[in-house]
Amino acid sequence: MRLAVLASGSGTILDAICAAGVPVATVVVDRECGAQEVAARNGLECELVQRRSYGKDFDRDGYTAELLGVLSGWDIELVAMAGFGTILGKGMFDAFPGHILNTHPALLPSFPGWHGVEDALAYGVKVTGCTVHIATEEVDAGPILAQEAVTVEADDTAATLHERIKAVERRIYVRTISDIIERGSVQ
Repeated sequence: MRLAVLASGSGTILDAICAAGVPVATVVVDRECGAQEVAARNGLECELVQRRSYGKDFDRDGYTAELLGVLSGWDIELVAMAGFGTILGKGMFDAFPGHILNTHPALLPSFPGWHGVEDALAYGVKVTGCTVHIATEEVDAGPILAQEAVTVEADDTAATLHERIKAVERRIYVRTISDIIERGSVQ
């Protein structure tokens, strides 16, 4: 399966995917970010599909169409979001039904959304973790493919807990992507 990785941040998930030898056809970023350097270091094509607005005027469907235009040139069969910060429009999920993967720093369905780590801490949970799931139009609501628990320590801050979750995330996400590519199907 031809894999595209979508990224917005430092590129640590992309780096873990590359370090594991998972074949990546292309990387697409929505802003200038560290993932571009990771892609270059690993000899991967990387395209910037610039998100031009973060306000109410953001054209989600237009942005999604632009992204799909880039992906269509690569014969992509599987998409892995790796810290990708843009919520995509319906067109993406129509184009890749059941073939868009994402991770979330909590044990879904608990604590969905952008602040999963902070929300788990605020609630006072003793265990949280990481979820790998199929991304759907509804954020953090798709079928769960893998999960692993992480104990919340008494002195944890959002930053320290998130770092431990990220270590788990990189491991189980890479394993899940590898298994899917090996099987040739998501489920």
